[in-house]
Amino acid sequence: MSGYAVPVSITKRTINAAPERVFAVLSDGWTYSDWVVGTVHIRDVDAAWPQVGSRLHHKAGPWPFSLKDTTTVTAVDPDTGLTLRAGLWPLGEAMVQLRLERVGPERTRVVMREEFESGPLVGLRNKVNDVILHRRNAEALSRLADLAEGRRSS
Repeated sequence: MSGYAVPVSITKRTINAAPERVFAVLSDGWTYSDWVVGTVHIRDVDAAWPQVGSRLHHKAGPWPFSLKDTTTVTAVDPDTGLTLRAGLWPLGEAMVQLRLERVGPERTRVVMREEFESGPLVGLRNKVNDVILHRRNAEALSRLADLAEGRRSS
């Protein structure tokens, strides 16, 4: 990597649920299409999800242009964080890090960090793309809050 800073989308939201409850939603791979914007269908989830190396298999984007790919867990720290390598080939891959910070007995600050790592989408690393990713991820965290706070069923 060269010596310049790489644009990264960082989005934060405080959720009115304990970190354990938020992590329980993240631990259910079948809910990803409920909160990850752009994921339209979960095709399969490894039984070991969310252990390192486990994968969920998804479709993203509208039919007939939807793409099949996988998301792989690269790091997990129960109740405090999850790091994923999200594929959307032939467009590329992104690294997504979700950190859970307890800010009260029933409140969690979720920090979502996403950056493109490989493929043609890496070439889109710029401020405009960061704004688009930030808005997408703000909506994703809103949906995650709905699930963790019990306002939507999974």
